[in-house]
Amino acid sequence: MRPRHFGLQVNEDGAADGYTIFSPLWRPVTYLLNMAGEVVHEWELPGLPGGYSYLLPNGNLFSATKTDDGPPFEGGASGGLIREVDWNGNVVMEYQDDWQHHDFRKLDNGNIIYAAWEMMPKEHSERVKGGIPGTELPEGMVNDVLREVTPDGKLVWEWHAYDMDIEDHPIFPLNVRRVWAWMNTVCPLKNGDVLISFRQINSLAIIDGETKKLKWIKRDDMWGGQHDAQMLENGNILLFANAMNTAVPHTHSFITEFNPDTNEVVWEYRDDPDTFFYSHHISGVQRLWNGNTLICEGSFGRIFEVTPAGEIVWEFISPHFDKMFNGQTVNWVFRALRYAKDSPEINGRV
Repeated sequence: MRPRHFGLQVNEDGAADGYTIFSPLWRPVTYLLNMAGEVVHEWELPGLPGGYSYLLPNGNLFSATKTDDGPPFEGGASGGLIREVDWNGNVVMEYQDDWQHHDFRKLDNGNIIYAAWEMMPKEHSERVKGGIPGTELPEGMVNDVLREVTPDGKLVWEWHAYDMDIEDHPIFPLNVRRVWAWMNTVCPLKNGDVLISFRQINSLAIIDGETKKLKWIKRDDMWGGQHDAQMLENGNILLFANAMNTAVPHTHSFITEFNPDTNEVVWEYRDDPDTFFYSHHISGVQRLWNGNTLICEGSFGRIFEVTPAGEIVWEFISPHFDKMFNGQTVNWVFRALRYAKDSPEINGRV
């Protein structure tokens, strides 16, 4: 649905009181909103967001922004410059990998783990099945790398997506073949493993923290290029199912929580009618401390909170429209997060 109203739309009793952070994708700034939808703090970024920014427990902002020497195609939430700044914008740490993209996290040990692109060796790209024939890049096909580095840039370890059994994971038939797997989420788990999400092959995977090898993978083409997969405290996995190109009568997105051991769906959010909720790409989700769920419907710049029963108790639509690389004017938001007023991230700073 094309948004016609912007700013705060709903703020009702039952919403998780706190502050919401988001970065308009085509504007070099990160905003922090109160529950009234007012900007209470902002950080100027050194470039356009490579996806999103978030707050660390020490109150510093962790961000990734675009650089000039990225991969040979536009889009793909390309970042490159990973930076930590304090509340006032002073640089604490920065690391640059021009082919970094989508997701990046600071680990408890101070290291950085992130997704990066690389050109896929021909002997591997020749094994990729599926996708729209003839849609590779002139340079070939792009592969994903999961990489951990120290703050000063020393490589700790890396895992290449082409180490999977490529033939067993074909690109969804309606997707182009410029990138094979397309890692859009990197979520470190408490046991040292890493949960990752692959958009092109509609799959989630877990990389073993000790062996650095694939230990679990699940594909569901009804997820349709899912984003922001995460493991909850109860052991379930929560994700934003974009449901792009899926075989359903009416295109719509949904949020799903499922048990990874049994594949049982525990909870879902869909709009009524379901076609009123749809973002074919980007987007995110967060389970809040009061049991509600914060959802970022990225294609429309819409951030809203729902109760377990699906009632909308808070809603904000970004008024920040800017022109993207192909000239279209959009208010896209890759991901949004809410912090409680008494959280370490806020801790009286507002």
